[in-house]
Amino acid sequence: MAPSIQLTSAGAGNDSDSGDLEDVRLLDSYDKRDVEDGTKRIQVRITGMTCAACSNSVEAALKSVDGVIEASVALLQNKADVVFNKNLVKDEDIKNAIEDAGFEAEILHEQGSVGPKPVGDSTVVGQFTIGGMTCAACVNSVEGILKNITGVKKAVVALATSLGEVEFDPKVISKEEIVDAIEDAGFEASFVQSTSQDEIVLGVVGVVDVQVLESMLSGFKGVRQFRFDPLLSELNVVFDPQVLSSRSLFDGICAVSNGMFELHVRSPYARMASKDGSDSENMFRLFTSSLFLSIPLFFMGVICPHIPFIYSLLLWRCGPFLMDDWLKWALVSVIQFVIGKRFYVAAIRALRNGSTNMDVLVALGTTASYVYSVCALLYGALTGFWSTTYFETSAMLITFVLLGKYLECLAKGKTSDAIKKLVELTPATALLVVKDKDGKSIKEREIDSLLIQPGDTLKVLPGTKIPADGIVSWGSSYVNESMVTGEAIPVLKEINASVIGGTINFHGVLHIQATKVGSDTVLSQIINLVETAQMSKAPIQKFADYVASIFVPTIVALYTAGALGAYPDEWLPKNGNHFVFALMFSISVVVIACPCALGLATPTAVMVATGVGANNGVLIKGGESLERAQLVKYVIFDKTGTLTQGKATVTVAKVFAGMDRGEFLKLVASAEASSEHPLAKAILQYARHFHFFDGSSLTNGSQNDASEFKSGWLYDASDFSAIPGRGVQCVIDGQHVLVGNRKLLEESGINISTEVENFVVELEESAKTGILVACDDILIGVLGVADSLKREAFVVVEGLQKMGITPVMVTGDNWRTAQAVAKEVGIQDVRAEVMPAGKADVVRSFQKDGSIVAMVGDGINDSPALAAADVGMAIGAGTDIAIEAANYVLMRDNLEDVITAIDLSKKTFSRIRLNYVFAMAYNIIAVPVAAGVLYPSLGIKLPPWVAGACMALSSVSVVCSSLLLRRYRKPILTTILHEIVVN
Repeated sequence: MAPSIQLTSAGAGNDSDSGDLEDVRLLDSYDKRDVEDGTKRIQVRITGMTCAACSNSVEAALKSVDGVIEASVALLQNKADVVFNKNLVKDEDIKNAIEDAGFEAEILHEQGSVGPKPVGDSTVVGQFTIGGMTCAACVNSVEGILKNITGVKKAVVALATSLGEVEFDPKVISKEEIVDAIEDAGFEASFVQSTSQDEIVLGVVGVVDVQVLESMLSGFKGVRQFRFDPLLSELNVVFDPQVLSSRSLFDGICAVSNGMFELHVRSPYARMASKDGSDSENMFRLFTSSLFLSIPLFFMGVICPHIPFIYSLLLWRCGPFLMDDWLKWALVSVIQFVIGKRFYVAAIRALRNGSTNMDVLVALGTTASYVYSVCALLYGALTGFWSTTYFETSAMLITFVLLGKYLECLAKGKTSDAIKKLVELTPATALLVVKDKDGKSIKEREIDSLLIQPGDTLKVLPGTKIPADGIVSWGSSYVNESMVTGEAIPVLKEINASVIGGTINFHGVLHIQATKVGSDTVLSQIINLVETAQMSKAPIQKFADYVASIFVPTIVALYTAGALGAYPDEWLPKNGNHFVFALMFSISVVVIACPCALGLATPTAVMVATGVGANNGVLIKGGESLERAQLVKYVIFDKTGTLTQGKATVTVAKVFAGMDRGEFLKLVASAEASSEHPLAKAILQYARHFHFFDGSSLTNGSQNDASEFKSGWLYDASDFSAIPGRGVQCVIDGQHVLVGNRKLLEESGINISTEVENFVVELEESAKTGILVACDDILIGVLGVADSLKREAFVVVEGLQKMGITPVMVTGDNWRTAQAVAKEVGIQDVRAEVMPAGKADVVRSFQKDGSIVAMVGDGINDSPALAAADVGMAIGAGTDIAIEAANYVLMRDNLEDVITAIDLSKKTFSRIRLNYVFAMAYNIIAVPVAAGVLYPSLGIKLPPWVAGACMALSSVSVVCSSLLLRRYRKPILTTILHEIVVN
């Protein structure tokens, strides 16, 4: 880890008595209130613990104290978390108990009450890069370490991305302590980013005087802590967002620096990409170095014996050994201990954590070959009996393993291309329109897009990307939103229209007012969703983790048995050495048996699939969702806004009470003016156009604005109330008005005549919804409302049926309308007049026999069903609540993506199964060959370097297999319809 300079906290100045900054930060962050039940929590720093036995001793000592309710000791953090009854025990008693056990103790701070969290207490999610992981055993080891740290709520580690996502309480543990814990376990770690909004990372260009920088930052009110890393030229600043904004901090540092250095904001994604590039470069450098030193070994063993002059030089005796022996020993020693040092470091780390991985196998096999060769040379020098050496085995083995790791790094980098493409959508800079106190524009200024703040006015030129989510405040233009929504047709944006960051402005100049910035933008949420999905583990991966955990120890046991002479004597060649013969077989077995590919089989495929899905407008929330979707048996569709356009229009209005049509519509519109229901908006629109039929009152503004509907021409309504699943009621000019369905009127005791009933039935049979209107208990008229089907609905339903999936429709609408719509799209199973809570019950009814059920919906009323379903699919144009409850988000508001989601899931898990074949095939076929099964009958052996090549190829094969998913093309529905059976 790069060394860093820890600066003093701003506000503390240079006071040498301020103590450890981390302790000060923790002290200031804790609530110190006692609670009514008399319990109290404190943290104690403990010095002198060296192993698990020490932490167990401290825990036992604490729990033996009368009044201590709970005690937890964290060995890695050298801390104890103690909950006790303050009426029985004092802080000093806790400290004395630890010291009596033979350790030093220091009470850090009180942690407040035990029980519900104080208001405002929250956890943050941080991302950390973790280096040195080679297989599933490493992942399990790191996850286990993180989950055992006090203050960590959840930890997920991904092998394919070398990332860890940790949910932790910053009041209990800092990100630096998490990094230290990972590094103490022997892995490399660095912090990337977190959900906390109070931190900024700045790249510094130029010569930096640390003391000058410290004095600068100490003068800023609101700066809590800062740290400068001279190797990375990065300045990390933690600040109070209530006092200081990131832009004012940036501008302030630039202003006082007087040109001594330049600053730019470091994007966490750019830092990760830079690290990925350096990892690949480092692996390539190791591989080429090993190859460069291995080539002479190959020439000495294969080419030189055919060149007499050179061969005679190699056979020249120099001291106790031949020149050939000296050269081989020197070259291989460099490869073994300099280039191959990483294998020893990682192997020791794994063994220290109680696990075994690829590095253990490589280190074991190459060391055995090297040590034997050295011993053979020394034995020959002492006795004159010269045995064959196997230096080449060690060198070639390390070279091939490094080649495999380099190819794996390159391939794994390709799996995260989807994230990189999404990140690149956001422009690096933005044009900020600076205004005076009167709101007049006085100048324009180019700023980093990461410094945009809510409320900023940004100028977007033609052909440039919109830098943040916002509202158009001036101008009009067409904007291409295909990169986010998937819709290729540009959308007209005028004043008050919303725009999405990352989309492209085509023609005119726009001024937009930023509403969402940073992690709140649509694009950032999409990136976060894809990242979270890539970090998650599919259930099938548990199998791989289990196999990996027992596979390596089994192989090491076989290696030991082979090296100790388990091979039968009849296998030995004439005059063969039993130990050497067994050793070569054992090394081959150990090397080829590495389970690296097994650990990569699932995560790489899930990574690529989630990226491919994002590129096609299908956002997947995790590997578990991806795995379940391939098994879907029923797809339940909501009707309004899902199968239909969700844009209701009034097609007919019939009056039954002799009232004037205009007066009737005015009455209905006045009753519906306070409702947010889509049908209410349709009625208002229809009534308004009827009322202003001559066009004299039409304006150039929005005709959908509710304030226009209410202005002037509507009656005043009082005692308004919306009745879920029924309609609305209110009082207008002393008259009680009801607008809704049959149930509303029937429950109110209003008679529905045969004439009205026949008219409503006729509407419903033509897939329209009949809205009945009553005034003072008399039914006065009916409105017919139609919501046209989405053009792709019929084809999608038929496509699902061809895939062997049963479509179902559930709606709160009446039976006749529901059946008419279902008949039009080809759905046989219909559930109508279902209340929002009842939709979840419908989902559960299909799950009773163990079937996997998908629910497709768009509204708040669909969220219970989306959450209850095995696979919830939210239409992207739907509400935030529906999207939050779903497993899939269909960004394009197109039902075709339901089939895309299921088809991608099936293709992904077919690829995962194939990956397991690649991962295990080399082991199943080659391990017996390496162990010598074919040697007695055919004399076939598998040299260790060939075993190393096979091991490397297994990992590369798995990753390349996953990368083939990038060629995925979503199914063309017309093709599906012509297939008899799909998958």
